[in-house]
Amino acid sequence: MVTQFFLFALYFIDWNFYSYQLPAWLGYIAIFFVVVGLLIVLLGILSLNVNFSPFPTPKSNASLISHGIYKYIRHPVYAGIIIALLAYALYSFSAFRILITVSLTVVFYFKTNLEEQLLRERFVDYKDYMKRTGRFFPKKTNS
Repeated sequence: MVTQFFLFALYFIDWNFYSYQLPAWLGYIAIFFVVVGLLIVLLGILSLNVNFSPFPTPKSNASLISHGIYKYIRHPVYAGIIIALLAYALYSFSAFRILITVSLTVVFYFKTNLEEQLLRERFVDYKDYMKRTGRFFPKKTNS
């Protein structure tokens, strides 16, 4: 958790070690994905409602949420953060922010491993839920 907050702090400092230029139209697409990422975060928080916690351990009175955006992905808050930060890194022409976003994605991956272990212990249906949904992005369905 400390690593996560440290990386967030680094992300918002403009180090500008290496920058690049994108065509303006790509900048607009990047801003669109910042908004998409933030909407995904919001939908995740709203769907969790009182179950929301920044800590990996589920709350004592928590219930398994598998509706709304959680019908498609197990960790939409992390997914939305990844999308928004990566898009803003592209928009702001910051290779450093891209590196931080990749690092945060790795931290989120390991944090979700712990969360999912705790959720499997707490909720009998969680293992089946994992089979149906992707971790950060929807699973490809065989239609």
